[in-house]
Amino acid sequence: MKYGFLTSGGDCAGLNAVMRAIALYLDNNVKGAEFVGIPEGYAGLARGEAVPMRADDFAGLLTVGGTILGTRRTPYKTMTEPEADGTTRFEKLIANYKKLGLDCLFTLGGAGTHRTAAMLCAEGCNVIGLPKTIDNDIFGTDVTFGFYTAVDVAADALQRVRTTSESHGRTMLVEIMGNKAGWLTLYSGIAGGADAILIPEIPFNIDRLCEAVAADRRAGKRCSVIAVAEGAVLDSEAPYRRKDRAFARAERGETTVTAHLAEVIGERTGTETRATVLGYIQRGGSPNAYDRLLCTRLGSYAGRLAKEGRFGVTVAVSRGEITFNALADIAGKYKFVDPDGEAVHAAEGIGICLGR
Repeated sequence: MKYGFLTSGGDCAGLNAVMRAIALYLDNNVKGAEFVGIPEGYAGLARGEAVPMRADDFAGLLTVGGTILGTRRTPYKTMTEPEADGTTRFEKLIANYKKLGLDCLFTLGGAGTHRTAAMLCAEGCNVIGLPKTIDNDIFGTDVTFGFYTAVDVAADALQRVRTTSESHGRTMLVEIMGNKAGWLTLYSGIAGGADAILIPEIPFNIDRLCEAVAADRRAGKRCSVIAVAEGAVLDSEAPYRRKDRAFARAERGETTVTAHLAEVIGERTGTETRATVLGYIQRGGSPNAYDRLLCTRLGSYAGRLAKEGRFGVTVAVSRGEITFNALADIAGKYKFVDPDGEAVHAAEGIGICLGR
């Protein structure tokens, strides 16, 4: 049996750990298992590139961050557009899957990666997906690998920002990744002790936010720390499409909602206000202990599915147990924070402002 691996989309902690678990399971349970690594995700498969690998090549990867195969964003929307030679990238994926003689392809990625994987399955390719993203927004799974490591990083950053914020008596806005879903900002904001948390699912009122900052000062607090998802939305912007919001902001000379807030809060409250963007530091580094365990469980289970010939699925976590969903059922769907969910109410219950 010949198994291929690819990692697609943004990197995160745990990609290598998952591949390690898959390879070790199959090496231990499938006689004569062969492995190939496909560089740079679907882009590498479209080029027909593959590197022969052994189980030993994966053995030491439990704590190694990033992905040894490299990754690249390859939007599924462009898959069926003809290229210079007249064929589509999707046609090349199928042709090269067959040319490589793969019995199964493991695709590690987020929602877009799963959507392309579902397309491949519909054309007869044997694919098993694994849910990777620091956004935790893949439909059908309670958690994605890489998420809790990113929560650790962002929560630690919020705590570090608070010490300098207290020293200078400032209001500090910390922009955290999360364009569509606010899981990372919500969880790290709670864990990092933020005074306010702004997420895409709850459009915020800027007057309410400024009043919360002013109230902190009246209560004698020297600083306020606000966790802002990069996709946070003003309530006045909520009725508009994302691209229309971006255009309106550009017209006003604004770069991001975080930068806009820093200016407005400073003007209205009279507090010295600064903004910082965590950026790619949230993706990098070694997976934490939780993700190492989760990656091992997910990878081992994926190996078992491959051994049993269960294809066209993606591994998932449901109520603490490892299970799977049909790729066709979850591809193209997202999981969002429930504005009336338990975590949101827990945050508001202890006085964290969510801007509403």
